[in-house]
Amino acid sequence: MSYTETIGSRTYRFADLKTLMAKASPLRSGDQLAGIAAASEEERVAAKMALADVPLRTFLNEALIPYESDEVTRLVIDTHSAEAFAEIAHLTVGEFRNWLLSSSTDTAALTRVTKGLTPEMVAAVSKLMRNQDLILAARKRPVVTRFRNTVGLPGHMSVRLQPNHPTDDVKGIAASMIDGLMYGCGDAMIGINPASDSLAAITKLLLMIDDFRTRYQVPTQSCVLTHVTSTIKAIEKGAPVDLVFQSVAGTEQANAGFGISLALLQEAYEAGLSLKRGTVGDNLMYFETGQGSALSANAHHGVDQQTCEVRAYAVARQFNPFLVNTVVGFIGPEYLYDGKQITRAGLEDHFCGKLLGVPMGCDICYTNHAEADQDDMDNLLTLLGAAGINFIMGIPGADDVMLNYQSTSFHDALYVREVLGLRRAPEFEEWLESMQITDPRGALLNAPTRQPLLEGANEWMGIA
Repeated sequence: MSYTETIGSRTYRFADLKTLMAKASPLRSGDQLAGIAAASEEERVAAKMALADVPLRTFLNEALIPYESDEVTRLVIDTHSAEAFAEIAHLTVGEFRNWLLSSSTDTAALTRVTKGLTPEMVAAVSKLMRNQDLILAARKRPVVTRFRNTVGLPGHMSVRLQPNHPTDDVKGIAASMIDGLMYGCGDAMIGINPASDSLAAITKLLLMIDDFRTRYQVPTQSCVLTHVTSTIKAIEKGAPVDLVFQSVAGTEQANAGFGISLALLQEAYEAGLSLKRGTVGDNLMYFETGQGSALSANAHHGVDQQTCEVRAYAVARQFNPFLVNTVVGFIGPEYLYDGKQITRAGLEDHFCGKLLGVPMGCDICYTNHAEADQDDMDNLLTLLGAAGINFIMGIPGADDVMLNYQSTSFHDALYVREVLGLRRAPEFEEWLESMQITDPRGALLNAPTRQPLLEGANEWMGIA
């Protein structure tokens, strides 16, 4: 089905829904690289106007990637709830935007329709929204998950403590981990990107974190971000696996490039559940995504990068994840050119994930060859904090020495908590107070009162 829109004396024609969605997307370098972006701002406006008039039902009948050739499309269609969709089934994309922003549409209403939404519907409406719209609507849709603590409660924001090391030096990682904990970070999880993918290295890191967590009774969860097949092997060998990690994308072909399928993710999910390591819940999958991943694998099928990204959230929600992380600026300026594009993408990803019922966090980041800087990250951090982001990253100095990119620091988390009044996961906050790291309000205590934990940690590390 083709779509048309006239502006003045000029009529724009869009061959199909996939083309219309791409042309309606805000400007980004990835869609330009793919040759699917609007050729002018006028064409972009025409596409938005045409998209606003598309009935939501159309997305159930016109698949952007064919049902027969893509298991993500099949997952989306086969799990769609007609009952949940009924409340909004009469709306167009533009009317859906108005419904989302209405003061009468509350958390309960957004929760009711979650299973009736497809990624394509959610991506479509985001293309019609200003940044403030994305913030307002996302804030109304908290997604709460539990493993050893509770993440995603309204008024709370957690931090993934990322103590990476270029050679996987255990003491180096442990030092960064303890440093982050002393700043009150780590309630989302302690997650390490290993330099080596060997089972021995992965197991060594898992054992180190688990020993520390157990010794100090830290109510958090650990994860070593290795391929899901390696995690399954680690589970089979008896390693203390908490969260099961995998990068995912929005098309079957892109996921195949990651060496995964829905069946493999299900196997990993069941393996993680079998360990029964959660204490307050059993959400245990940790997924990472990023706009441009499908295009970088030449597996986007002509679909714009943001819509491909949102389809990845449909993959994630199938496995009841504890955390989903859009690593927003990591892939590089070929896909998100500058701070403005990164900011927009981060707000889109958070909004779309939350509408689909996914516990969204964001690695607010950029590579050193992007047209972005830490001021851009400050802006996005503040906006996402206002939008109700589940978690952000905590990296020493905001500079990851293993992955070589710029993110957010322990101090950045302190900033946004103070400015916006955000608390940590409640179980973790109680622990911080018991260890004399924070006061009852969640503020850091002066350094001398924190020495008992630090001295104990030094002894644990074998440091005199």
